[in-house]
Amino acid sequence: MTDTDTIVAGVDGSTSALHAATWAAAEAARHGARLRLVHAYLVPDHGYPGFLATAHEVREGLRTQGEGWLREAKEAAEKAAPGVEVETALTEKLATTALLGESRAATLVVLGSRGLGGFSGLLIGSVAVALAAHGECPVVVVRGKHPDDVPPSEGPVVVGVDDSEVSGLAVEFAFAQAARRRVPLVAVHVWTDVTLKATVRMYPLSIDPADIDAQERAVLEERLGDARRRHPDVAVEAVVERGRPVRTLLGYGERAQLVVVGSRGRGGFTGMLLGSTSRTLVVHAPCPVAVVRPQSTGKDVAP
Repeated sequence: MTDTDTIVAGVDGSTSALHAATWAAAEAARHGARLRLVHAYLVPDHGYPGFLATAHEVREGLRTQGEGWLREAKEAAEKAAPGVEVETALTEKLATTALLGESRAATLVVLGSRGLGGFSGLLIGSVAVALAAHGECPVVVVRGKHPDDVPPSEGPVVVGVDDSEVSGLAVEFAFAQAARRRVPLVAVHVWTDVTLKATVRMYPLSIDPADIDAQERAVLEERLGDARRRHPDVAVEAVVERGRPVRTLLGYGERAQLVVVGSRGRGGFTGMLLGSTSRTLVVHAPCPVAVVRPQSTGKDVAP
């Protein structure tokens, strides 16, 4: 922890963004970090007859609207976590540019699951893809069981685990989150029928699914080893299942307060960042989802 640790939350006036701001405030309290609320807006510069004559009024209107949304979010954050330092930032930029810039100095960037204004289409558009692919800190999408629901605050932390390097970062992040919340960690490793079929083709006379299950459990235990030693107080449930990763994680997410995944994976989690698994989780998960990726700034991955 340093004096500059900052959690950033995107603000756009939506109910979902308010949930993200309050979630981020509670997170800042656990971290001993400050909270920075950011709203980005952009004035269109072409395509509207007579626009130049009204550009100033449009800009001022957008600024006034953004200032109001930031005040509302700040009030909600301060109510949720009294004592947390909260600052606001209003910027005339694309939402993608603004949040990518913020991620360079942030410990965590927090986004709502449904957006308006500068953050419209956040989950399925370019902003979410750019942040997940290029952001320089972990990104959390705050979700509940239904649109605009308050996110759950009880239950374990769940982490998807494979044998990739970035999965190790996700594991460490998840252990740190579970330790701060003082809740158990559920570590989920899924192997698929594709893996089994490919192995059977190579070794048709010697492969038993039970053997594969045992091997995959050994992989999981190895991936958890270092983090277990660093966080001895965290109770861990190690889960190895044969199936589909996204379906399995969605199932465990039903009783979780946070699901953590790496930005890129192998095996059952291949394409976690930009593929169908990640998109399904951020659109349908019943709780907040954290995407952890390799960082280039030297910041600790576990905020």
